[in-house]
Amino acid sequence: SIGAEFLEVPYQEVGEGAGGYAKEMSPEFLEAERQMFSDQCREVDIIITTALIPGRPAPLIISSEMVALMKAGSVCVDLAAEAGGNIANTVPGERIRTSNGVTCIGYTDLPSRCAAQASTLFSNNVVQFLLSMGGNQKRFCILHSDEAVRGALVMEEGTVTWPPPPPPPRRDPVVPGPQHLPARPPLPPSVSVRGAQNGETEENDSLLEAEAKARRKAHRKAWKQSYQGAGKLTLMLVSALLLSYGLSQTGSGRNVCQMLTTFALACLVGWQVVWGVIPALHSPLMSVTNAISGMTAIGGLELMNGGALPGDWVGYCAAVATFISAINIAGGFLMTRRMLDMFRRASDPPDYGFLYTLPLLLSVGVYCALLAFGGTEVSSVESMASLVSGLCCIAAIAGLATQATARQGTHFGLIGVTLGVMYILGELYLSNIPQARVVQIAACLGGGGLIGLGVASYIELTSLPQLVAAFHSLVGLAATLTSIVSFAMDTSSSDVVHKVAAWAGALIGGITFTGSVVAFLKLQGLVSSREVSLPFKHFWNISAAVLCWASLAIYLPAEFGQEWGLPALASATFLAMFLGLHMTLAIGGADMPVVITLLNSCSGWALAAEGFVLDTSLLTVVGALIGSSGAILSIIMCRAMNRRITGVVLGIKGTIAQVQVAAAADAPAFDEETGEATMVGELQVAQMLVKAKRIVVVPGYGVAVAKAQYSIAEMIECLRKHGKDVKIGIHPVAGRMPGQLNVLMAEAGVPYDIVLEMDEINLDLHQTDVVLVVGANDTVNPAAVEDATSELAGMPVIQVWKAKRVVVMKRSLRPGYAGVENPLFVRENTDMLLGDAKAMGIKLAHEVEKILEI
Repeated sequence: SIGAEFLEVPYQEVGEGAGGYAKEMSPEFLEAERQMFSDQCREVDIIITTALIPGRPAPLIISSEMVALMKAGSVCVDLAAEAGGNIANTVPGERIRTSNGVTCIGYTDLPSRCAAQASTLFSNNVVQFLLSMGGNQKRFCILHSDEAVRGALVMEEGTVTWPPPPPPPRRDPVVPGPQHLPARPPLPPSVSVRGAQNGETEENDSLLEAEAKARRKAHRKAWKQSYQGAGKLTLMLVSALLLSYGLSQTGSGRNVCQMLTTFALACLVGWQVVWGVIPALHSPLMSVTNAISGMTAIGGLELMNGGALPGDWVGYCAAVATFISAINIAGGFLMTRRMLDMFRRASDPPDYGFLYTLPLLLSVGVYCALLAFGGTEVSSVESMASLVSGLCCIAAIAGLATQATARQGTHFGLIGVTLGVMYILGELYLSNIPQARVVQIAACLGGGGLIGLGVASYIELTSLPQLVAAFHSLVGLAATLTSIVSFAMDTSSSDVVHKVAAWAGALIGGITFTGSVVAFLKLQGLVSSREVSLPFKHFWNISAAVLCWASLAIYLPAEFGQEWGLPALASATFLAMFLGLHMTLAIGGADMPVVITLLNSCSGWALAAEGFVLDTSLLTVVGALIGSSGAILSIIMCRAMNRRITGVVLGIKGTIAQVQVAAAADAPAFDEETGEATMVGELQVAQMLVKAKRIVVVPGYGVAVAKAQYSIAEMIECLRKHGKDVKIGIHPVAGRMPGQLNVLMAEAGVPYDIVLEMDEINLDLHQTDVVLVVGANDTVNPAAVEDATSELAGMPVIQVWKAKRVVVMKRSLRPGYAGVENPLFVRENTDMLLGDAKAMGIKLAHEVEKILEI
């Protein structure tokens, strides 16, 4: 419309792509395209690029060499700057000028900068649309004779004109011809009256009926969502009002309401921040939250007594809580650092993280100086230290949103935890504690920190789930001890709110402690990964939960005091420990990723309860942050398995029953008796890989068990050096904790930009020549998609069977952790390479390298 013309590449491309603009062009075509762009750059004054691919970095179209060919004063506008840009010189969010005088605009907020132009264009479109409604294009009028215009008219001069009158019936033209035409044969019974009038059959009626049924179903769904949302909101508001009234009767309502406000806001912030963490960094997320949850040390430090040694059993419990919390802090941050270092690439800039030592030391030094010279009037300084500590912990999780900011986030977390510990040490300093107790504090913090550093340095990354479970148990035990000790030191025993908080902290901590210990034993192989429970397991679980609640009848009344309250709290704690032990034993190994994330969430809620016990808003904020993190990861894991959290916790097998799965018509059924798998050797598989152009590797938990990541990485590197397009697809629950396989691949040196998530890799599988499945089973099972009766029905899986050829490398044909047979093994396009993943990976890498070198 403004005189533009299309450019055509002077090269005839042969063949057609299978998926729209995603077709991969030949090297000759790309070279001709680059030459055409270079020629245009010499002539034009303005270049505007708009190429974007959803979910992918923007493709590079204009190189820096092409920009160098442009005349001085020329302008390049990159509308794809937010996704990396189509022009090599683009700096997202900025306008720069090159050495040859070309201005490169990479603004990412152009819509807001062009409000006037957008309004002008839109208003012009509206005017032209209105003028087009009449026959006279110079003034506005309404052409009633136009059927489309009359149908758009709703009101005219105050009179409602909708709906429009039906159009006059169309008369068929009279065709001259013989007067004696044969009579029309009668309609068959299958044609309805309506169909006879419109030339339609009953098939159209059934389609209309199906559409009406779908509309009714959509209306019912919308109604259900609305009334459920309204009901939940009503319940929440009424509960909040009743709670506020109840708190006002206790005498500490205002203070507790402030704590609840802080807790609720922290939950909302945590909920928003954690959703921004990329799946590849879920393992570092759990590790850094483990380290932050070591703030249970604050409670232990506050409750310490005695001198160089604790004075009584209360002091010993507080010292143990401080000691194991220090293990968590040091070990968690070191393990996070190790994992993030695995993701570093050779092309990445140097890490200058040591510079963050400056703000840490400076802030600690200023805080100590203010405490030393400010006297007792420094409560605002303590409050600010607590606030900054909480904000740094939030920034630690927010930093995991990208690989580029992940290390920075870890530094923020370390600063936040250090300031949190310094905050309580400052309070102890002002309370004039005995100087001998400084030895006890230093021994607990220093000794625990050294042990944590030693464990995190020694542990292998393949044992990361076990380490996380072990650290969770320490947080649970610390929260339990702190809650019990806090109640034991409360001589008044009259504050109901703090008593309930201590009870909740002890129970949640007890469940976290024993549940994490069992998870550690299962992951380490010291206990069977299968479901183990007492007969009538639900009866025992319900009985223990009811008795825990019943203990409040003895624990809460002030007249019973500590003489009865302390045994009641201890009894409830032991029952909670039994619950954690028994329920985790009853959960199978396939559900361990959800168990790990749930325990991570429980450790956060236990920490938040400790904050209410000690009136420390910092612990409440950090606990809510960690609890939200674990809850979100649990939701992600359950969605990846199409399970409900309640089903996992209660040990109920099977996926969500309401999920409907459509069976593929051409998919061969899996018959365990007649189905035969095709066995191949490593040489045959190596030949397949060498002949293929596009290859996808799908690792599973078997890679972690066999420690096969290095041999797989060696093979991938060899294939990529010889021009093969190799990608890695990872299922969210492929390992035993979120993101474990991402960390293992990074440890072996695989670039993280070729590691894709399930949803991304599924889009490319139909164009893939060979898929190599290594140590995975349930996550690639077609029964999840094709068999509505399967226990895996509805579970999202990596649909490897859509590739031209599939090779499954595993120890045997036995089912996976879910105990479901895998029909993939007997597919016509599937070959089985049986053996240990590490040994077979080494042989396969050797064969591939030998063939490619010939």
